[in-house]
Amino acid sequence: MMGGIDFSALGLLIGGLGGVFSFWIGRKLRQKRLDKRRERDRAATLSNESRQARRARERREHGK
Repeated sequence: MMGGIDFSALGLLIGGLGGVFSFWIGRKLRQKRLDKRRERDRAATLSNESRQARRARERREHGK
């Protein structure tokens, strides 16, 4: 006992698992947010390109 608080092995295990789970959830949510931002930026870039640039990009993407 340290100051009236019992740090049992089970409590430490539960705390550790909670920390790992929280870290994993944070990474997933961050990745989702970054994917949305990338898609939004890509859409903005595509909307600003000229017709000629758009057709050239489409040819490159379709491998023609």
